[in-house]
Amino acid sequence: MKLNLKRPIVFFDLETTGVDTSKDRIVEISMIKIMPDGTEIPKTRKVNPTIPIPPEATAVHGITDEDVRNEPTFQQLAKSLAQFIQGCDFGGFNSNRFDLPLLVEEFLRAGVDVDLKQRRFIDVQNIFHKKEQRTLVAAYKFYCDRDLEDAHSAEADTRATYEVLKAQLERYDDLENDIDFLAEFSERGKAADYAGYVLYNEQQEEVFGFGKHRGRSVAEVFRNEPSYYAWMMNGDFPLYTKKVITEIRMRDKK
Repeated sequence: MKLNLKRPIVFFDLETTGVDTSKDRIVEISMIKIMPDGTEIPKTRKVNPTIPIPPEATAVHGITDEDVRNEPTFQQLAKSLAQFIQGCDFGGFNSNRFDLPLLVEEFLRAGVDVDLKQRRFIDVQNIFHKKEQRTLVAAYKFYCDRDLEDAHSAEADTRATYEVLKAQLERYDDLENDIDFLAEFSERGKAADYAGYVLYNEQQEEVFGFGKHRGRSVAEVFRNEPSYYAWMMNGDFPLYTKKVITEIRMRDKK
């Protein structure tokens, strides 16, 4: 099965210091760029997170502080990675909820503002959960009939995700081999900020996806309660979320 691509798509997976997209850091990143002609361009490397890797994180992916001590920081890699993903769509496993928001945070911390607004994002986990309800290891066994060796290795998980998507397309007649279709099918609700704090309603208006103002217009809340904007900007929210709400606030003032 060959993906029907109009532009390149990057399948990616991150190993990290934890699961907080606003605080944690990448310790390994693996990407496989699939070109429209089917050519694969892999890129995998460890990253010095500049903070200690907790033992519980090491227990999952096996990467220690010593393993990354002499590796480059994300800031040192950011510009070359931004060039590598330029003009590409994205695919991953649980990527819409975790990997993508964390990747965007790392770019912003490095001072590289990647514009992903026109990209498409396929979350293979969401397709899998809508169809079968399993984990990546089980998905790989179910769809590809192979055991996933080195699970929680970024490169192994990345390649498995790519293989699972191709197998899903072969198994389900109602899945179209089209990136726009797959991105829409794998969405769980469209977020304006990737992390899900700001969502789009049916009228494509930005609304809050959390807290006491859940479902209410972001612009309206900021007009009536300016302190809420200040609270979010001073709070422990992802940098990209703060960027999005600032754009909304500035747009509303024009």
